[in-house]
Amino acid sequence: MRKLSNILVTGGAGFIGVNFIRFLFENSAVQQRIINLDSLTYAGNAASLKDINEKFGGTRYFFEYGSICDKPIVEDIFQKYDIDTVIHFAAETHVDRSILGPKTFMDTNVMGTFVLLETARKFWKNADGTYRNDVLFHHVSTDEVYGSLGITGFFTETSPYNPSSPYSASKAAADHLVKSYFCTYGLPVTISNSSNNYGPYQFPEKLIPLMILNMIDGKELPLYGDGKNVRDWLYVNDHNAALWTIAQKGRAGETYVIGGDNEWENIELVYTLINIIARKTGKDADKIRDSITYVKDRPGHDRRYAADCSKIKIELGWEQSISREEGFERTIDWYMINSEWTRNVQSGEYRNWLELNYNRR
Repeated sequence: MRKLSNILVTGGAGFIGVNFIRFLFENSAVQQRIINLDSLTYAGNAASLKDINEKFGGTRYFFEYGSICDKPIVEDIFQKYDIDTVIHFAAETHVDRSILGPKTFMDTNVMGTFVLLETARKFWKNADGTYRNDVLFHHVSTDEVYGSLGITGFFTETSPYNPSSPYSASKAAADHLVKSYFCTYGLPVTISNSSNNYGPYQFPEKLIPLMILNMIDGKELPLYGDGKNVRDWLYVNDHNAALWTIAQKGRAGETYVIGGDNEWENIELVYTLINIIARKTGKDADKIRDSITYVKDRPGHDRRYAADCSKIKIELGWEQSISREEGFERTIDWYMINSEWTRNVQSGEYRNWLELNYNRR
């Protein structure tokens, strides 16, 4: 079991990062210090961790407001907190945005990863050129780097890279960069490529929260193309349990594919959400279904993703714990209860809270 003391979580104010930090603090066995570095772009919300900050701020939780691309900031954090573990979430992730403006994706996803790797290499190296035996750089990536599957087959750790969008290409480049630092410099790294995540605190431009909120508000339900693109859906806390398992037990230099064993055509997924929303709200399911609107497909839209996560199950003993039924129920309940969070993150009102609590480094 790897010793972890001072964990730098990059992008910890984003969807998966917020849930990862909450996962750690809800686990009584976890006593490490967590340092959250986030530049708070449109999808990052520090207020999502307000209760964690109020309870643990200054003792076990520390928020640093800055960019992973800013080398002096990153180096200062490594030195100030004696960072021994990096869980690297920080990335631009929305495919549509990458099509409209790819430069930001290259800057953050590639050059930001480079800055982090260089800083880890600098601070973790011993005088003899080896590395400390208590350190790990874990890079959180996506199965989208593998491109599109046909109607059969699964992505594995040995699948060839075949990215289809500027987003997935930038993540593929980052994956290769991380691997090269293990092969060339011996830096202790691990990589995970996960399928589509869903759950609480996800920015409403993503498919599941967008559909849930539009159903509740009586708005149109836009689906790309014919609605038959297939995704494997992974509940976010199952993902975070996998990441924590890798951080503790993963073998340096290895890649682990993480999936939900939960494939859905987009249209089937939307029908399922409609039925749950109708039951919970009393709305007419047929009327909600009439709101489905098919829109022009986006360029390079991958047809199917599916992940074979046998390796992490066999080698590290991880398993999914949330069924698809429970995951969808939990997610819908969260968005129904937390309408204020949704309103604030969409309007940017949380930034007023931010300005009162943090200054950019």
